[in-house]
Amino acid sequence: QVQLVESGGGLVQPGGSLTLSCLASGSIFRLNAMGWYRQAPGKQRELVAVITSGGRTSYADSVKGRFTISRDNVKNTVYLQMNSLKPEDTAVYYCNRGPILYSGPYNYGTYAYWGQGTQVTVSS
Repeated sequence: QVQLVESGGGLVQPGGSLTLSCLASGSIFRLNAMGWYRQAPGKQRELVAVITSGGRTSYADSVKGRFTISRDNVKNTVYLQMNSLKPEDTAVYYCNRGPILYSGPYNYGTYAYWGQGTQVTVSS
């Protein structure tokens, strides 16, 4: 059964932090690179961070130094630690398989299944 369940979003003030979690089914998670994506209202879904099955990470310039992606291969869970949040980080955040290296916000495959996402709102 295909499963992607994102959680951990919420309302946070600028400069604050959040940690997102994504529980993925083994068929998606196992041996695959995983990515975190986000979609703001009226915009295309964009890739922001990637982690390979071996733990190599890469990021969009817009989040580099502020976001950290990690994974637990026993729990089939991928995380996104977000620090120094900005209003422009406001979006629905999703996880899914990803490329092995970040090379652009829209450089990722076509995935038939997406989870419900988790809303992150950065506002004072």
